[in-house]
Amino acid sequence: MDKGPQLQLRVFDLNCWAIRYLSKVRQQRIELIGNVLNQEGYDLALLQEVWSERDYWELKKKLCDRYPSSHYFKSGVIGSGLCIFSRYQILDTFLYQYSVNGYPYMFQHGDWFGGKSVGLVVLKIQEIVFNIYVTHSVASSDLPRHTSKGADVVLLGGDLNMHPEDVGIRLLRGWAGLRDSFIAAEKVEGGEDGSTLLPTNCFTSKKELRCYPQGIRIDYILYKTLSHYEVKCNRHETTTGTAPNKDIPYSDHEAVIATLSVSKRGLGKGLNHPSVEPVLVDVLNEARMEVRVGLHAAERQQYSCGRMAVLAMLLLVMQATMGLSSMFGDALLQPFPKFSFSLLSLLGLLVLLISAVLYLFHTIEVKVLQGTEEQMRVGLQTLQDKLSSG
Repeated sequence: MDKGPQLQLRVFDLNCWAIRYLSKVRQQRIELIGNVLNQEGYDLALLQEVWSERDYWELKKKLCDRYPSSHYFKSGVIGSGLCIFSRYQILDTFLYQYSVNGYPYMFQHGDWFGGKSVGLVVLKIQEIVFNIYVTHSVASSDLPRHTSKGADVVLLGGDLNMHPEDVGIRLLRGWAGLRDSFIAAEKVEGGEDGSTLLPTNCFTSKKELRCYPQGIRIDYILYKTLSHYEVKCNRHETTTGTAPNKDIPYSDHEAVIATLSVSKRGLGKGLNHPSVEPVLVDVLNEARMEVRVGLHAAERQQYSCGRMAVLAMLLLVMQATMGLSSMFGDALLQPFPKFSFSLLSLLGLLVLLISAVLYLFHTIEVKVLQGTEEQMRVGLQTLQDKLSSG
């Protein structure tokens, strides 16, 4: 069987930094993003931080001719900010919200309110089934592994907030088997190191680059094949500088563009099942250690909230005892001032309520992290068995 004709897929990925009322010149930049998507005619556009659904509908209206199929992933209180525009019909969608997803009392981070998630759309192009994932901030190596069984090609894009040697990226490459378009590309254009947070970008926060003064790569396009197809990255591009004929860039991040070619494997070529490398055991052990650190921190917070709830309950019991004594007994010759008594009771009740809610919240977090740690333990055992038998 000869190789079939190649399918070329041009993929655009960008963290749009479109936070309503906070992001600078948001509407102007959304218009610029819509213009470049129309002009370039990519096959797929994976966008993050489109926090306003109104911005999504503006883009959808502008791009309906070039990208007749699109999806906006709704999540949390203010939305996931994730959306996908496609030249090909979207057959199915799925949203997975991360179990560990920030804290509601950390307003400045917004992770809990946004409901950080990973979105999935299923496409079928020339009889090839694609699972396309888009995410922001957190990378989940297990979701592509467990939800891509029926796909021929898996592709994940997004702002992962990790540099290339972070344990999360190494897990995606090693455990999930995804290839990095920047590393695999036959031709690289833009910055030599593929950085997507650059000090020359007028919107980039200099605090984010304190440890990386030359810039850092935190936006990725990753891919792999699962059946009788092979995928090659012909070209990896990153934008640098302002939009054409404008004095502002598209976002505080640079866009990532990957040109992929998909073709049927030639006769005699196997599926290239990746061999188990000993280094993957070290990566999983490192990831498991990080989960354990997070687990211990969550357990400490759970204990602190539980102790606070108990103390607030004791305070309320003492107040109730003093109140009953002043009403029915002669133990207190001078009654406790009613206003102060009511204020202290209200404070104790408020502390009890908040600490009880946070205790339940951290209890859920502890159980999720315990489950994740156990999953990694099972994965490590499986890897070690394969290594010992191979």
